[in-house]
Amino acid sequence: MSPGQAAPLWSATVLTLFPEMFPGPLAHALAGKALEAGIWALESVDIRGYASDKHGSVDDNAFGGGPGMVMRADVLGAAIDDVCVEDGGGPRILLTPRGRPLDQRRVRELAEAPRVTLVCGRYEGVDERIIEARGLEEICLGDFVLSGGEVAAMALIDACVRALPGVVGDPASLEEESFESGLLEYPQYTRPAVWEGRETPEVLLSGHYARIAAWRRAEAERATRERRPDLWARYRGDDN
Repeated sequence: MSPGQAAPLWSATVLTLFPEMFPGPLAHALAGKALEAGIWALESVDIRGYASDKHGSVDDNAFGGGPGMVMRADVLGAAIDDVCVEDGGGPRILLTPRGRPLDQRRVRELAEAPRVTLVCGRYEGVDERIIEARGLEEICLGDFVLSGGEVAAMALIDACVRALPGVVGDPASLEEESFESGLLEYPQYTRPAVWEGRETPEVLLSGHYARIAAWRRAEAERATRERRPDLWARYRGDDN
């Protein structure tokens, strides 16, 4: 942060074996502009720097046998304790396929915290004791497996950054996005009005804002009902 520059609204500290991967895509588009403007800040920390041997070992064989390696609790513990020593580091999140799926509600909550600390898992995972001892919240992007938590961390950060004040040009646009009202977003159309014989719905050209709002609501409900029955059930209160 340069002299005289205001403190960022939000910051993310990423613990990773590949700090050179950051900021990566986060240096571009909305997130990149906000980063350059000082609205948010990013620090990537090399976990290997906290290894205690000359080889920089951060993993070892799993007790009980099995394929793959496990990230060591002592190395991760030292890294977390170092970066969180001053203010606790805010929410501490481990990106892992075992975690709770990330949703927009949690994104909003994380964006309201002044800082988050993200731990990027690798190999077969991390020693369970570090999760318990450092109170890590386990989060995943969905029911699939990535090579490591770095890409997931970037996605989480991007989602949080665009929720910060001043990042998105028209704040009202955030209110009509997918998941904000518990529904998927309605279909969008722009010029030309007719393309390859496919016409824009007449209601969107009518200028009748009440009719347009009703159409968009109905289309959002239809899309959610057809594509995400889990969200539709929650929206209707069927899971209560």
